[in-house]
Amino acid sequence: MLAGNLITETLDFDGGRQVTAYIPAGAAETVVFTGDGQSVPAWAGVLEAADLPPTMIVGAHHAEDETLRLHEYSPGFDPRRFAAHERFFVEDVRRWAATGLPASRTAVFGASAGAELALALGLRHPDVYGAVLGASPGAGYRPPTPLPVRLPQTYLVAGTGEPFFLANATRWADALREAGAEVVMTERAGSHGDAFWQDEFPLMVAWASGR
Repeated sequence: MLAGNLITETLDFDGGRQVTAYIPAGAAETVVFTGDGQSVPAWAGVLEAADLPPTMIVGAHHAEDETLRLHEYSPGFDPRRFAAHERFFVEDVRRWAATGLPASRTAVFGASAGAELALALGLRHPDVYGAVLGASPGAGYRPPTPLPVRLPQTYLVAGTGEPFFLANATRWADALREAGAEVVMTERAGSHGDAFWQDEFPLMVAWASGR
């Protein structure tokens, strides 16, 4: 059982798309927006088990079709589909959440393809998301050239047992640092999957909360 509350509603996107929010027991000091909102209860449990300031998590559920999910998360495959989902995520989901927290207390998180979404939204909206938390990013979205002048602070992690994703995370870390961004790049023993990401998630949120 969670000490905080979970709220799920259906918003008007793509015929109806669910959004789940975890509301901590105390007043939220930080909010983390994420794709793959079906996993918000699991992420909430991870945070409650850690000694962290109260953190709200807001997750937009992903499309059931995996191809459509990838097209919504990575801007290179179907730019129109990505743009529609971007508006939904940045405008509608954020309006629904109504956290009132500034960008300096707002992060966007994702793992695997979700990390591509987090990176893409962070680069496009640094005025909204002050930090990007990306675990094991895929290669569907790579650092654009040139990178924007204004960049969010970024925390990347990948495992030694997932060399493809480690190479992608390292590529992003190098490009962002070269462009002048503040970057944490962590390489840990582990492989692609929820267990690895859940171990790192509290460290990412602690970093975002204390920056």
